[in-house]
Amino acid sequence: MAALPAVRAALLFRQRAFRRPPGLVADGRDMASVVFRDATTKVFLTASVEMRAMRRHKQLIEKGMAASIADLLLDLRERDERDSQRSVAPMQQSTDAHLLDTTNHTIETAVAQVLDWVSRGPKKG
Repeated sequence: MAALPAVRAALLFRQRAFRRPPGLVADGRDMASVVFRDATTKVFLTASVEMRAMRRHKQLIEKGMAASIADLLLDLRERDERDSQRSVAPMQQSTDAHLLDTTNHTIETAVAQVLDWVSRGPKKG
């Protein structure tokens, strides 16, 4: 949806309206770079495409859905390319965002890292 300028513009207002004190955790490929540019803590979350495919495969299988790692890899690579090349709100890491590569992290260690960054305040630089 972010690739369609008219849809993107309409969604921005609605997305920003969700933020209320004391804050908001927002997940999306353009949350820090477009939607909430003034966020105090920004995290660019990533993982290898192989790990993302394995995690997605596990989710789908647990839901009783058929899934192919090869198909998931292809889909993820195509989505990453499309999202990083789109003219409106391309997927990119903000200069003031922390990079968290979760390839070798559990959910618990990733959450602990984010909470540590939140406790330290905005990233400098």
